[in-house]
Amino acid sequence: MAGYLTHRQKVLRLYKRAQRHLESWCIHRDKYRFYACLLRDRFDKNKNEKDMVKATLLLKAGEEEFWIKQHPQPYIFPDSPGGTSYERYNCYKAPEWVLEYWHPSEKAMYPDYFAKREQWKKLQLESWDKEVRQLESEIPPEGPKNEALPPARIEGRLPPLWWHYVTRPRERP
Repeated sequence: MAGYLTHRQKVLRLYKRAQRHLESWCIHRDKYRFYACLLRDRFDKNKNEKDMVKATLLLKAGEEEFWIKQHPQPYIFPDSPGGTSYERYNCYKAPEWVLEYWHPSEKAMYPDYFAKREQWKKLQLESWDKEVRQLESEIPPEGPKNEALPPARIEGRLPPLWWHYVTRPRERP
């Protein structure tokens, strides 16, 4: 579950989106640099605003202006989500269990990852029985109504089948 964004994060994301769309509007570098400096100046003028009501109104006005002036076909980097080669080579990605068969010399090249992975595996073995019991207790007798797994109900416990969340490959958002 994603947390809430702070005001600062919202402003920085708006600034970055505005810069990226400005790149789509201005093809020539000198023209882009001029308008990028003007955009930065507009953001810097209100950088030290202490009144959160006014700052929130400025952010809302900036997001509305961005929405109106955004590029109809912004440039998308090829490896970014929505790009032409985003996750192009997913079919060649090996599943997680293949790491079990790595040679110790190969594992030695990534000691931090394999140490963390060993902790995950140990935790999985310890928590498996509790997870299965929680699943059995929360599934109604007529069967599950959807594919959603229940959350961790007790403080300090893990949700059922958490291992698949930790080791899952990237997905398209």
